[in-house]
Amino acid sequence: MEIARDWKDYEILDMANGEKLECWKNIILIRPDPQIIWKEKTYPEKWKNVNAKYNRSNTGGGAWQYMNKIPDSWQVHYKDLIFNIKPMGFKHTGLFPEQAVNWDWMINKIKNSGRKNIKVLNLFAYTGGATVACSYAGASVCHVDSSKGMVSWAKENIASSGLSDKPVRFIVDDVTKFVQREIRRGNKYDAIIMDPPSYGRGKNGEVWQFENNIADLVDLCSKVLSNDPLFFLINSYTTGISSKVLENILSLKLKKGKLSSGEIGLPMKDSNLVLPCGIYGRWEK
Repeated sequence: MEIARDWKDYEILDMANGEKLECWKNIILIRPDPQIIWKEKTYPEKWKNVNAKYNRSNTGGGAWQYMNKIPDSWQVHYKDLIFNIKPMGFKHTGLFPEQAVNWDWMINKIKNSGRKNIKVLNLFAYTGGATVACSYAGASVCHVDSSKGMVSWAKENIASSGLSDKPVRFIVDDVTKFVQREIRRGNKYDAIIMDPPSYGRGKNGEVWQFENNIADLVDLCSKVLSNDPLFFLINSYTTGISSKVLENILSLKLKKGKLSSGEIGLPMKDSNLVLPCGIYGRWEK
């Protein structure tokens, strides 16, 4: 497992009973997490000073409960990257801090490639964590997400990180349709990143289901890779899928290269506990 240990503005303070107690800079939140199936709190006293808690509803969804006033949004730093945080629907804050391990990997691959004018395609790009990382590393990025609100948020993150003058193209579109158009246009990319949802619907009713569609999407994306690609990264939070499955798909769809896969996680402060948070599959030259 690759563990995101280099955060200064984010910490898991404790976790128990299906919930994690976490600090986002100076804001303390409680959010549910299905991986936390043990009951014992390591630091019970820490749970008494909380700004907000996300309570799940028995009928689905849920709502935030505010114990102390918090700003509408605030910023966290990861090394030289800056992200805007705010509580939103279905427990999210607009950032997955465990992704720092992938950001570091991508930055390293781009900076140490010895290449100029690296073009990156970021699909299901959400609020742009990977977009910010690749832009910071010196790549030009095409950021694609079907949600106009998430793309606007990604633009804010690029601006907050001081990267507004960098070449980033923001696209609000269905991922598959966009890639199909890029094939017709003859556009190519040196690196591809994707973080597909388990299930989703596009703005025109397109249905995405990870198990049914991921292999076909990787095959489609292989057609927009340059003749000398740098890397291809798949991240997933889909329950029941092994990281080895992602590696297998990359192996079947791409030319010879180095393959790897595994879990990503977050450490708990003052503890040996680690929270598993997702999986990745990587192909690199």
